[in-house]
Amino acid sequence: MTTLPPAGILPGAVSAIDMHTHAFPDEIAARAMAKLEGEAPIRAVGRGTIADLLASMDRADVDISAVCAIATKPDQAEGILKWCRKIRSDRIEAMPSVHPDTPQAGRWVERFAKEGFRGIKLHPMYQEFAADERRMDDIYAAAAAAGLLVVAHCGKDIAFPPDDDRAAPARFARVVERFPRLRLLCTHLGGWESWDEVEQCLLGTQVYLETSFSLPTLGAGRSVELIRRHGVERVMFGSDWPWKPQDEEIRLIRGLGLSETDTRAILWSNAARLMGY
Repeated sequence: MTTLPPAGILPGAVSAIDMHTHAFPDEIAARAMAKLEGEAPIRAVGRGTIADLLASMDRADVDISAVCAIATKPDQAEGILKWCRKIRSDRIEAMPSVHPDTPQAGRWVERFAKEGFRGIKLHPMYQEFAADERRMDDIYAAAAAAGLLVVAHCGKDIAFPPDDDRAAPARFARVVERFPRLRLLCTHLGGWESWDEVEQCLLGTQVYLETSFSLPTLGAGRSVELIRRHGVERVMFGSDWPWKPQDEEIRLIRGLGLSETDTRAILWSNAARLMGY
C-alpha cells in the first residue's frame, strides 16, 4: 500500500492526487512530445519525462500522479509493461495499456492486475476503436473481473476531427450497461466538448469523472452544476500533464467555490478511496 505524506503540506493547502498525466521513457520523450505537438494545436508545458513530472508535482503539492500509457500498436503491451514496472513508486501510479488488436488482450489485463497495477488506460482515437464496439469486450470483461480501473479518454480530441465520435459519452454509457461491474473513469468531466451528451448519458451513473481540460471552457457555474448532479464523491482531479500545468489546474478547482470538504474530496479523498490508498 502506498504511504502518503500528510495532506496540506503547505499552510492552508490541500495536497492532491492527479488521476490523469502522461510521460514517456527518457530516450523517446523528446521525439514523442514533438510528434504529439505536431498533431495538435497546443504546446506542452512539460518535457514529458518522469523527472519533469515529479518536479511539477513538487511545485503543485501533488502527492501521487497516475501516469497513463497508451498502446498505439498491438505489439507494445510488453514494452509498456516493462516501463510501468520501472516507473511505479510511492508517487507514480503507473497505468499500463493494451491495444484491442493485441492477441488475447484480456490476458494482458489479467497480467497487469496480477502484477499489482491498479488500472489501465484506453484512448479510442489513438488506439483506433469505438468505445462500445464488441471487440473491446475482452478487455472490459477482464478489467471488470480483476477490479481494475479503466481510465478512458472521453469526448472529442483536439488532435482529431470534431465529428470523430469514437469516444462519445453515449458509447461509454452503453459500455457500463453491458459491464455493470466495470470501474470506469471518464476523462474531461465525461467528454471533452461533449458535455450536453454527458448530461444526457452519464450523469448519475456509476462512472467516475476527472476534471482536466474542462473547467475553463464550462465556467465555474456549469462545472459545479455537473459535479453536483453527478455526485461530488465520483469526481476527482486530473490535469492531463504535460498539456496543462498541475498547479494551475488545482487553482481552477479551488476557484469553483465549493466547500473545503468537497474541494478536498475532488483533489484527494475520492481518488485515495478509489485506488485503495
